[in-house]
Amino acid sequence: MKNGKPLVLVTGASGFVGGHLVPLLEQEGWAVRRAVRKSSGEGDEVLVGSLGPSTHWQDALADADAVVHLAARVHHQNEEHAVKIYRDVNIDGTLHLARCAADAGVKQFIFVSTVLVHGRSNDGRAPFSENDILTPRGLYGMSKAAAEAGLRNLAQQSEMRVTVIRPPLVYGSGARGNFALLTRAVRRGIPLPFGGIDNHRAFLSVQNLSSFISQRLKQADKSFDVFLVADQEQVSTPQFIERLAAAAGVRSRLFSMPTPVLRALLGMTGRQETRESLMGSLVLDISKAVSTGWSPPVSLDDGLRLALRSSG
Repeated sequence: MKNGKPLVLVTGASGFVGGHLVPLLEQEGWAVRRAVRKSSGEGDEVLVGSLGPSTHWQDALADADAVVHLAARVHHQNEEHAVKIYRDVNIDGTLHLARCAADAGVKQFIFVSTVLVHGRSNDGRAPFSENDILTPRGLYGMSKAAAEAGLRNLAQQSEMRVTVIRPPLVYGSGARGNFALLTRAVRRGIPLPFGGIDNHRAFLSVQNLSSFISQRLKQADKSFDVFLVADQEQVSTPQFIERLAAAAGVRSRLFSMPTPVLRALLGMTGRQETRESLMGSLVLDISKAVSTGWSPPVSLDDGLRLALRSSG
């Protein structure tokens, strides 16, 4: 507690999701402490340096009631060094923080994982659910799956309640990666050869993710629980681009290309995940999250409008 308010420590607070989550938690009565690498001079923040297996967490966790762990290593170009970096940050760094939190008497620990622990697509299969056997692809997905397994073991050995959230692509103002690239292409009127893709994909607005995290902080009652979270609508790639163009106030310039040709062209990028994220299906069963009483407060169209409202 701090000044009579429950205290939550947020890692990755200065990042994309953290920038949206922190104000929401403060509005809902939480005292928020930010774990940061560099001081911004704003609010309650504690310098912790780089996330890893030897990070000093004692000061950051003092009097904390809950932890929301957003920080992670997502991309690394050098595959030779990526294995160690993902292990140090996403696995060992996460589990070290969780152990320190449990030792400090923290009641709740929320870990934002990724839907990639299930794989990159479920073409021809049922929607992914929390009960599926995990089949992670790529170093990032595998590191998150390993962290989840470690957290499950920790939850069984401590009194700290652990919630794992597996989001798909999260979009919103300040998002980087594929969403930022797609937004720039749509705004510049670049013709995109995705008009003939017939798939279904889950997306998640940062407002909906923040809403679910906030709800779990109030409701978590199991020692370990896992949730898939997504927007209510799960649409095709061309539909998402059309809705994005409408939010930007421009006309989408989609055209169709034969699927084999498009697959070959995307394959030339050398990034299978890019091809799968555009052409494959990724459908999620979010009924477990909805059964808690939560529902996505922001529609896909409103989420896209909010994403573009303050982005250039």
